[in-house]
Amino acid sequence: DPEAGELGLAAVPGRQAAFRQGLEAAVRYARAVGCPRIHVMAGRVPLGTDRAAVAGEMETTFIENLRYAADLLSQEDMIGLLEPINNRITDPRYYLNTPHQAAAILEKVGRPNLKLQLDLFHCQIMDGNLSQNLETYFPLIGHIQIAQVPGRHEPDSPGELNFPYIFELLESLGYTGYVGCEYAPKGDTLEGLGWLRSYWESRGLQHGGTSKEAK
Repeated sequence: DPEAGELGLAAVPGRQAAFRQGLEAAVRYARAVGCPRIHVMAGRVPLGTDRAAVAGEMETTFIENLRYAADLLSQEDMIGLLEPINNRITDPRYYLNTPHQAAAILEKVGRPNLKLQLDLFHCQIMDGNLSQNLETYFPLIGHIQIAQVPGRHEPDSPGELNFPYIFELLESLGYTGYVGCEYAPKGDTLEGLGWLRSYWESRGLQHGGTSKEAK
């Protein structure tokens, strides 16, 4: 219920029935568009409650709901994704904040079709140390998202992250999945993709990611 300030339900105590209804709807949409991955959003610490006081109950709820989700998604040959969202800038009340927390929950849940959705924008804000975090959590990663820090714009906008280095690291680790561009373009969408054309050219590729030799 966005109007009530909710952002996902998977870890919110007392909302299990609504979570299951939402998950079943998401599966129907995913099936219709042929999308094999669903972001299972943890949700926010309820208003008026202390994070530390409800942490145990929220983790128990999260684990219970994730096991239910994994069993449902396995019937569809789908993957569930957990995305840590920083609580320093973006969402102070979001329950799942770091890859360390997500990895610990994934271990407790123990389902192979649940993975880590690692948004490097959130990861940098919470912890930095991106190279080691990518290497450490690489076996758990099911999806990568990017945005420059702190403005959350294009990768080549001014900021803290060296994306050519990060892309080469992902290649060296053997990442073959999608890289989601979850940023707000400073201009329009096409103009905002200039960084990608420049990156392809720096790697000797044509627009579209094919090699010049192959052409």
